[in-house]
Amino acid sequence: MTSQENSHRAIKSYVVRGGRLTPSQQQAMETLWPMYGLANDAGLIDRQAVFGRNAELVFEIGFGMGDSLAAMALQHPERDYIGIDVHPPGIGTLLREIRDKNITNLRVMQGDAVQVLANCFADNSLDRIQIFFPDPWHKKRHHKRRMIQAPFVEALARKLRQGGILHLATDWENYAEQMMDVMSTSKRFHNMARAGCFAKAHERVETKFERRGRRLGHGVWDLLFEKV
Repeated sequence: MTSQENSHRAIKSYVVRGGRLTPSQQQAMETLWPMYGLANDAGLIDRQAVFGRNAELVFEIGFGMGDSLAAMALQHPERDYIGIDVHPPGIGTLLREIRDKNITNLRVMQGDAVQVLANCFADNSLDRIQIFFPDPWHKKRHHKRRMIQAPFVEALARKLRQGGILHLATDWENYAEQMMDVMSTSKRFHNMARAGCFAKAHERVETKFERRGRRLGHGVWDLLFEKV
């Protein structure tokens, strides 16, 4: 691991909030995790062992309450999905959604995505990586905490197969501009829209958070980049 990557790991891009679990979320964490959860300390993930097949594999970092990730998994039964987050309420909610809707192509992880990428996924093993609405750390002095920075993008590139897709989205224009700068300077990716342009068409499912933002007049920016 390079010194740049070590530095990125030392500065956390998230803060684990102490939100209290509802009784149903707590029950889901206790009873459904063994069925739908994946350990982050068990070595490389074997997709055949997890899903019983070798389908296209999508990894979503920071799924929030999981509603859009569950919807995407239902819309694309030909793909397998693994989502990771650090916040127990969202994890409990998604586990319950997987059970209630009998979603067979979705599994859940809890922990630091930087460490999980390094330890749980082989190089060139992912077909898509999705990072939707990461914490914008809007104060300038906190911009160093933003997830989308050059060392992390390099780590993502290693895990994506050739031709794999990195899909980013944010509702903070300043962060969107930073994302575009970082991605445009990477030699590992090609902008699928056009150089310097945000994506107009994409497969992302609109989230409740996003719908609320649109009602308030917030913009949303999507970036689609292909590993070259």
